[in-house]
Formats: sequence, structure tokens, C-alpha cells
Amino acid sequence: MDSGACYTNQSFVDDEGSARSSARRVTPCAASGVVLNIQGLKAAADESDVPPLQCRARFRELLLGDQPSQNEDRVHVEFYVNENTFKERLKLFFIKNQRSSLRIRIFNFCLKVLTCVLYIIRVMTDNPAQLRNTCVKCNSSSQNNEINWELIFWVDRKTPVWAIQVIVASISFMEAMLLMYLSYKGNIWEQMFQVSFLLEMLNTAPFIITIFWPTLRNLFIPVFLNCWLAKHALENMINDLHRAIQRTHSAMFNQVLILICTLLCLVFTGTCGIQHLERAGRNSLSLFNSLYFCIVTFSTVGFGDVTPQIWPSQLLVVVMICVALVVLPLQFEELIYLWMERQKSGGNYSRHRAQTEKHAVLCVSSLKMDLLMDFLNEFYAHPHTQDYYVVILCPCEADSQVRRVLQIPLWSQRVIYLQGSVLKNQDLLRAKMDDAEACFILSSRNEADRMAADHQTILRAWAVKDFAPNCPLYVQILKPENKFHVKFADHVVCEEEFKYALLALNCLCPATSTLVTLLVHTSRGQEGQQSPEQWQRMYGRCSGNEVYHICLSDSMFFREYENKSFTYAAFHAHKKYGVCLIGIKREDNKSILLNPGPRHVMAAGDTCYYINITKEENSAFTVRQEAHQGKNRGHCDILNSPSGLPVHSIIASMVAMDFQNTSPTGDTAKLAPPAENGLGSRRPSIAPVLEITDSASLLPCDLLSDQSEDEAAHSDEDVPSASECMKGYPPNSPYIGSSPTLCHLLLQKAPFCCLRLDKACEHVSFEDAKAYGFKNKLIIVSAETAGNGLYNFIVPLRAYYRPRRELNPIVLLLDNLPDEHFLEAISCFPMVYYMVGTIDNLDSLLQCGVLYADNLVVVDKESTMSAEEDYMADAKTIVNVQTMFRLFPSLSIITELTHPSNMRFMQFRAKDCYSLALSKLEKKERDKGSNLAFMFRLPFAAGRVFSISMLDTLLYQCFVKDYMIPITRLLLGLDTTPGSGYLCAMRVCESDLWIRTYGRLFQKLCSTSSEIPIGIYRTESHMFLPSESQYSVSSEGWSDTKETKGDEPKVLTRSSSGSDQSEHPLLRRKSMHWTRRLSRRAMKRSDSSFFSSLPKHSASRRSEREELTELVRNRMQHLGLHTGFKDVSNLTASDVMNRVNLGYLQGELNDQQNSLSYVLVNPAPDTHLQLNDVVFLIRPDPLAHVPAEPPVRTHFKESRPDTPEMNQV
Repeated sequence: MDSGACYTNQSFVDDEGSARSSARRVTPCAASGVVLNIQGLKAAADESDVPPLQCRARFRELLLGDQPSQNEDRVHVEFYVNENTFKERLKLFFIKNQRSSLRIRIFNFCLKVLTCVLYIIRVMTDNPAQLRNTCVKCNSSSQNNEINWELIFWVDRKTPVWAIQVIVASISFMEAMLLMYLSYKGNIWEQMFQVSFLLEMLNTAPFIITIFWPTLRNLFIPVFLNCWLAKHALENMINDLHRAIQRTHSAMFNQVLILICTLLCLVFTGTCGIQHLERAGRNSLSLFNSLYFCIVTFSTVGFGDVTPQIWPSQLLVVVMICVALVVLPLQFEELIYLWMERQKSGGNYSRHRAQTEKHAVLCVSSLKMDLLMDFLNEFYAHPHTQDYYVVILCPCEADSQVRRVLQIPLWSQRVIYLQGSVLKNQDLLRAKMDDAEACFILSSRNEADRMAADHQTILRAWAVKDFAPNCPLYVQILKPENKFHVKFADHVVCEEEFKYALLALNCLCPATSTLVTLLVHTSRGQEGQQSPEQWQRMYGRCSGNEVYHICLSDSMFFREYENKSFTYAAFHAHKKYGVCLIGIKREDNKSILLNPGPRHVMAAGDTCYYINITKEENSAFTVRQEAHQGKNRGHCDILNSPSGLPVHSIIASMVAMDFQNTSPTGDTAKLAPPAENGLGSRRPSIAPVLEITDSASLLPCDLLSDQSEDEAAHSDEDVPSASECMKGYPPNSPYIGSSPTLCHLLLQKAPFCCLRLDKACEHVSFEDAKAYGFKNKLIIVSAETAGNGLYNFIVPLRAYYRPRRELNPIVLLLDNLPDEHFLEAISCFPMVYYMVGTIDNLDSLLQCGVLYADNLVVVDKESTMSAEEDYMADAKTIVNVQTMFRLFPSLSIITELTHPSNMRFMQFRAKDCYSLALSKLEKKERDKGSNLAFMFRLPFAAGRVFSISMLDTLLYQCFVKDYMIPITRLLLGLDTTPGSGYLCAMRVCESDLWIRTYGRLFQKLCSTSSEIPIGIYRTESHMFLPSESQYSVSSEGWSDTKETKGDEPKVLTRSSSGSDQSEHPLLRRKSMHWTRRLSRRAMKRSDSSFFSSLPKHSASRRSEREELTELVRNRMQHLGLHTGFKDVSNLTASDVMNRVNLGYLQGELNDQQNSLSYVLVNPAPDTHLQLNDVVFLIRPDPLAHVPAEPPVRTHFKESRPDTPEMNQV
């Protein structure tokens, strides 16, 4: 073995991609480039005869600080040696490298075009007359139709033209041979018989031969066939140009270019061939005449003025037509296919338009027509977005309904549909995402696996953020546990968070879902104005109220209240303009505060948030002059905007009542009753609101105890006492990102076994809701699984500002057992239980206490959201709710549906003429383009039906109103900001009707408790007779309806002297109230004869009611539940309610008489209050009024007046 040799291994990769390795022995002077084989290197290292490095290498390593072992050797390794060969380098330059190969193809294309140009020059300089005359002399006896073949085979080629053609042909020949060598793969015949190679040889080899054989210089060579080689080179050049950009529009461009080149080649070939062949005839054709003939022939016009005369040219025409009939249809078929694919994918959004126009991108996994129309109607409802384009990026092909919508002229010029994936940068580039003003990413809520749908949404959000980091993101997520993955987005809406919080508030404040839905939808308040029903006109007009914002220093509404308290500004703004001020945001703080209370002083930089029919910039201000007892007094001058605000629509703001305030009363009650027995001849006035509230005037409040509940704590055995409960933050949150909320908590967590309602344990022996003996009505929630979103249902119902004595027990009726993590999260809340069961099982309903429940919330199940027919996803829920409605008519059932259009089937009654009339009204409003066509459906107006898709507009509105999500979260209790108020409600009782109007109620609540009313939930009684198509009797009475139906709202004023004018309306109001009650009783007696005239109908209804009652009684006996109710004289109030639920005391009149409920958002100040109206309030945060030291409870008790108050809901 040589001492100077070393062992190396090298691996080679052949053209087929297979690797072959070989070990060899090389000397130091051998080839230095090898590829290292690790296995072979290890094997060589194991050998003991490997010599060490030379001394010079060792010395260098010692100087560098390395200390290799004695057996360690170094081998210089160079990878991919096969690519260093001459052939591979040529292949890399001519074929593999994009830039160099593109240059080569461009050069080749130019050469082919040059040969065609040289051929045209040769034809134009050709003089066939000499050859013709020579031929005629030689054949003087030839006939006129005889073909001169010598003119076909020989041409007159000038020497300069020949020289240039020889040079070009030589270059083309060498290039063709080189490419053939580089692309050789073992079969030379396959390459030689390629059409392109044969054409190349036909047009180049003869010219090279003429160099050595001069007599053949005038030989005819069909150089014009190089046009097909130029077409082939152009195709390769375009393919190299778009090799890395695989787009549909690039393929479309390529195919159009190929088609055009094919037509040009056919025409050019026919022109040159016919011109050359016609030289042999008697009458030769010029190049232009041949071109004219080809165009006329291929266009199927065929004038016949120019025709070929000899059979070779005629045969060429036949061949060219056959070739055209074969080639052109194939090209057109490919073009049509690509065009259809482009129609499906949508092309692209042009860069020029993206830079000059504004656009927003909508990213969805599947696009439905309802989703598309909701987005477009809400997005384009604002004047600010009228000039925007909408680019829809969806991986699925648009269905026929979506395509028809996009073809409407209203949307066809502004909406662009692109089929593509957000995860591909090419598709994001097509949508010009980096230039977009906003990107909306919506989840697919109809997926069976909602977690997988969230994962797709998260990836889309990440992809957009990676591609366009400066593009604002508006993300919709389904599960709350996935929300923290997209916290970088500008606005995030979590469906389950909002859904459960809305359903929970619906149990405390009826129809909260309807109130929020009306606030987040854009409407002009024109819905239902043509309806004959008064409630529909009022309901539709109030639905136009929305939340707007304006800086205090720029506002005509609030500018005069600078340096005054928030309550003072809200009081006078509503009194003067009818505007409801609900919150503010300080200039130095990003948090929005709802009703910060009288402690907040308005500053010039504050942003004011208010509810009004339109924003201030679109309002014109007028002042009404009013007469008072012989005095003519006017208000101040008309308010003129110094900045010249733009007025898009003249909407005069209604001026509310202007009462003269007298000395304030000494009591602190919210509403003081009218004076009786002649004590005081005038109505109680409304106390004024101080501009700057003194801290001493605010009532102290102890947050950690409930002073108002101590008196009743001993009598409420089921309510946890102060020794068992505390107020604090929940220790365990089921997911990351939940906002901490101060709640009522147990001092010690309940064991998991005690949370099971239907099973006894060692701590509790009860097995049904009846055994627990709850004093307050139950709230039952029916859900499929105990998801993390259900946690947001419990938190608002256990918030610290809810009185402990009013806490309702919560029962979770689940299809599946909850996991321990969920039980750990809810075990700290008082009176929260669960049981396994379904709403379609009567035993489960009876066992969970449906007879003692005030509200039953039915949550849409995830397993039923995806159905073969989309709108059938709610079928099971609707039928189950209808069954419960028939079994328990007085139970308030709040249902969540997947599709809002299915709400018409809730509490369905066949042959219901009133529902039919509402359906016609809904169609009319939809034809008018209303965004809230379903608002007149009775279940939605009453707040008994909710669909999370109604809140999709919340995300869309944030593009223009970025404050809508924070305000909605504060209203629902999802976020708690220190100093921000919360939503609650109170019911108007009979003793509160002295306040008369909503405007006076607003002022009274502001002046007493600093509460801000934002709307009314009104319930009216209607009578529908089967013989009439539509007939209603409202609670306004039989005579009042005719009197007030056509009256316009009047401005009511209070007289400063005399009491008759002020007390007469009150007496009339009370007298009419009792008259209505008596008239209803008389009407029931008079209508008894009418219903008795239908014996068969009544008998059938009674039998159905008896069957349902018997069914419930039998199931209760089987379950061992108390049924009792035999002795009617000993019925308690609770028993009566249970019997009403079971249908015992349900008369036949109930089938014909219904209650009608609806929501009035910020009604006009002169709207009269009615009995049992529920007023939505934003109550100030008690945390803002906590003194430095805890107040003495006895002092607070004594300061509470013993006067009637509004009943708290």
C-alpha cells in the first residue's frame, strides 16, 4: 500500500436520477472533486492502515487550536460532480436555467422570423420572366395550360440574399444539432423523426450544401415553413416566461397567443406556397394577391375573383383547408376550456385598479347566497364604502345562485369572484391582498366539526398576516378556546361567546337578542311604514336607531356640555334633541365606558357614543316655538353649524318636552307617585341634574355585601347566604382569553357529585328540581355538549351586580356528560347544576324542573348544523320546540336556529291568517331591499328566536364603526371595564304610569339613579278571530285606537299654574285602564257564545288538551314526582302556575288570543308608557362609587325611602 494515497468514496447521479457509488483509491494529485459517502467513510475510518495527515497539515491545525486524534483524516469533498461535466454545463445553460434558456429561445425565434423576412425579400427581388422566357424558347410548342416545372424547382436568388440565408441556416443547423445532443436520452430515431427537427433540416441542410455545390444556389427551398418553427419557439419562450407562475390567466393568454400564431402560420404558408406554385402557370400571382386569396378562402367568403389556375396550387389549397379543419377546432376547444376554467376561477384583480381604487377582500371556505347578500347589503349600506370594490376569495366554485347574484348590475361592477386558496401566495397576489383596505375571514359555521373549521380560519388569518402584514384583519371564530390564536387581528368576533351571552341576557332582560340585532344592523327606519298596524310602523321606525360617535368639540349635540357631568349631558341631550348618549371614550384612554355616571366630567377631547335615527352630520336642527298660558316664549336661535356639516338627508331632530323644574323633592326614590288626597295640586316634577356632581350626593355602596338583601336572607332558604357566598373572580377559566368578571362565588367549590341534579350523592339526597325547593324560577339550558362557550352563559347570570336574592338556579340539560375541566370551571358558582338528557325526552324535561322554570334556552346542536339540504338543519330543533310549546304553553322558550328564515316555523299554527299577513309584509320589505326583512316575524320581535348569523353584520360594521364590537361586548357583559355600566331592565307597574311618557322616564331615571334608558320591550294583547283575515285588538283599547291612529305626535308642555290641566290626563289614563280591563272581561263573556257555536272544534281541542295533560301526569307519576291538584280550593300560587303550564287552567280562548311583543329602540320622547313595559337600562358601575372606607349599613338602610319603585326584572 502506498503511503501517499488516501481512500475516498464518490457518488454519481446519472440522468435517470439513480445513484451509483464506487470506492477507489486516489492519490493527492488526483481529481480533487468527489462526493462523500458517509457509510464508506465510516468503513474507511475503521481500517487501521489509514495513514495520518502530513506534518504540515498537523502543524497548521495546532496553530489554529485544533487537536485532532491520531486516526482522524481529512478528505476534500465536492458534491454533484456530474454537473461539472461539459455536457451538463451546456444543458444547464441551454435548457435548465430559466434566464439563459429564455435568451436562447428568443434568439432562435428571431432567427426564424429573419428567415421568413429573407424569403419575402427573395420573392420580391425574384425575376421569373428570364426563366420563363428561356423555358418558352426551349418548348415553343407547349400549350398555355402546360406547367413549367423548372419555375417550381428553381428561383432567381440574389447573391447577398443567398449569403445571409446561408449564415442564418448554418447557425440554426448547429443549434439544432447541439440541442439534439443535449436532449439525447438513448433513442436517436425518436428525435430525428420529430416534426420540428425535420423542418429544421429541410430549411438549413440545402443551404449548407450550396456552399460546396454552387450550381444549386438557385434551388428552391421552402424557407417560409420556418414560420412554424418560430411558432414553436414562441410557445417555448412563453412557457419559460411563466414556468414559475402557474396561473389560469397565463394559460389563457398562452392559448390565445397560440391560436393567433396558428392562424398567421396557416395564412403565411398558404400565401407563400400558392404564390410560388402559380409561377409555373401562365398567369402568376403576386404575394399580395395570394394573401388576399387566402384571407377570402379561410374566412369562407370566397369571392372568386382570384383563384389558382394550375393543379399543384389547387392541391395545396385543398391540403391547407384540411389542415385548418383539423388544427383550428382543437385550438378553439382548448381556448374555450380555458375560458370556462377562468370563468370559474374568476381571473384576477388588476394591479392598476388596486392602486387607483379601494377594495376589500372576503375570504370564505364556502359561499352561500344568504351570507353574500348579508355582507354586500351591510358593507355597502354606508356612504363611506360606496366606491369600494369587494373581491371574494373562495376555494369552491360559485354555485348558480351566487353567479346570478353577481350578474345583477348593482353588484357586477363592484364585486369580483376569485376561486382560490388563501394559503397560496399566488391567489393572494391575484386578489391584491397587499393593497386591500381590509380582509374579512369568515368561518364555516355549517361544518360538522367546528374545531376543524376554526383551524382552517386560523391558518387563513396567519397566511394573510404573513403575506400582507399591514392589511387590517376582521376574523370570525367559532370556538372561544381558539380566539387567542388570532389575537393579532384588528377585530375578532367569537360566535359562541356572543351567542351564549345573548341567550343568558335574554333570560334577565327579555328580547336582548332582538335589541342587539337591531342596533348592529343598518336601517333607515323605513320598514313597515306602509303597514296598517300601528305597532309595525312604530317598531320599524325605531329599528332605524343605530350607534354613532362624534368628538365632543365637533358636536352640536354635546358641545355645550363640556366640563359638565356625563349624566347632565345625557339628561339635557335627550331632553333637547331626543338623542340617547350611552358612553364616552377619553382622549388618553382606548377603553370605552358605557354610562360612566355623574362622576365623569365631559372633556373637549372625549368621543361621545350615542343612539339616534341618524348621525349628527346628517341632521338639520330646527326649534319649535310653544305657547304657554297666554305667553309666547321661544327657544334660542336656530343652531347653525360653524363648520358647515354636510347634509345628505334633511332629518329634523325631534325636540322633546320642556318641563319647568320646580324645587327638587327630598326623597331619593327613582319615581315618586302622584300626590293624593289633594296634597299638592301639581304633578311631581323631575329633579334637576347637577352639572358637577358632589361626591357627598352619591349613595355609598358596599360591593362585597348586599345590604338590600340582608332583610330577606333569612326567609330565602334556597338562596346561599352571605356566609356561603362571596364576590370575586372565578378561579378557573375554561379557555385562554376570557375576560375576568366579578361574580357571585361559593366560598368552597361544590363537589362534582353535587353538581348532578338527577342523582343523589353523599352530600345531597335530592334527585329532581322539585326536591330542591327553589324559590326563584329555574333557567334551563339545553345543549349538545358542555363547550367552553357555555361558560359565558353562566357568568352574566352570576355577575356581581345581580342581587343575590334574585339569582335563578341554572340547570344544564346536556346530551353528553361534561368533562372534568368544565365541571371544575362551574363548581365555584352557586346554584349551577347539570343533568344528562334531551329536550325530545319528556322524562328529562320533567326531571330537570321544566314545570318550575321561567326560561328554557334551546341551543342549536352542532351535529344538526350540517344537513344535505341546508335549510333542514333546524328541522329537529323546531319540531322539539313545537312539542314543548304544546305541552307547556306558558313556558318562555328561547331558541337558537341556524338559518333565520326558519323562524317562521316557530310556534307554528296552521291557518293562521295573521302569520300569513306577516309573511306578505316580509316579502314586500325584502323586495324593497331591507336588511331586516325578518324583523316583523313575531318570534324574532318578541326575542324568542335567535340566530348567530344575525350578528355577522357586527363584524361587517366594524369596517366603518370600529367601536361596535367593544360596545356590544360591554352590553353583553363579556368585557368589564372599571367605570363602565352594564345592561339591565325594569318593568313598569301600574303605580309608575304617572310618569306618562318615555321622555319623562328618561329624565327621571337620570336625575335619581343616573341610569340611561335605551329602549322599551312592549307586550300587547291581540285577538285574532278565525272568521277575519286580520284583526287585532291592542292594549290601547277599543276607543283609543280609532282616536289616536291618525294623530301625529304632539309636543306636550307642563303648565306653571293650575292643576286641572295636569291631572286630567292622569285621571283619564287610569279610568281608561280600568275600562279596558272591564271591556276585556265583558268581551270574554260575550265571546263565549261565539266559541260555544263551534262544538265540534271545541270538543276536539278539549280532547287534545286532555291527552297532553294525561300524558304529563302519567310520566310524573312514573318518575315519582308530585302531581296533586285534586283539591282546587287548596291550590297555592305555585300550584296554579304549574297547572297553567300543564294546561289544566288553559281556556279555549287562549287558542285564539295571543300576546304580541316587540322592541322599541330609543323611542320618541313623547311615546306613552304602557303597563308591563320593560325598559332597557344602562346602569352605572357600582365600582365607580365605592368610598375609601366601607359605609355603615344602617345608614344606607335608613336612607332608603319607603316608596313604591319600579319592579326590577
